[in-house]
Amino acid sequence: MDTRLPDWLATRLKGPMPGRTAQCRFEPEYCFGRHYAPPPADARRAAVLVLLYPHQGHWHLPLTVRPDTLPDHAGQVSFPGGLIERGEESHEAALRELQEELGVTTEGVVLLGQLTPLYLFVSNFSVIPWVAAVSQRPAMSPNPDEVAELIELPLAHLLDPRNVGEHQRVQNGLTYRAPHFAWGAHHIWGATSMMLSEFAAVLEESGLRY
Repeated sequence: MDTRLPDWLATRLKGPMPGRTAQCRFEPEYCFGRHYAPPPADARRAAVLVLLYPHQGHWHLPLTVRPDTLPDHAGQVSFPGGLIERGEESHEAALRELQEELGVTTEGVVLLGQLTPLYLFVSNFSVIPWVAAVSQRPAMSPNPDEVAELIELPLAHLLDPRNVGEHQRVQNGLTYRAPHFAWGAHHIWGATSMMLSEFAAVLEESGLRY
């Protein structure tokens, strides 16, 4: 594990991002590029957090499995995150949601920069992904109202092409192909996988060990 990663990312995230070039590898079939359209005026503004932390000699990031009872993206794997409240900046919302969902305080969390925003046309969310790092694995206490399961994803797993696949989904009678990152019995797909794909593309530029 290379401890220089946060500093490298803080510099890299100030430059041009891969954006659609990387994200489109995981765009579900029949989306026709709608994730990259300008969000409409009534889009719900949201923010998520990609939190890096060292654990067992490797860099990890937390993902959550959303309970089946939630109104949006139920049962899917996602980053900690949610709606940006009135008067909040996007990074403030991402950090607040981290605390609400996983019980992680903001003490010691260093913001490194943003990934490319993404429009989720199915649920009308306009999402800003933030990247942050902390020097040690945080104590995490998932909120059962918002988190059915915590996934601690090693970056090395994310970068291993053997963990990339696809599955078939059916929605409103339409069967479509959804690329994914595999983690155990879970398929990490949709917007989360698209953002992870961009993050992985950035990481591959570094040449560092994870």
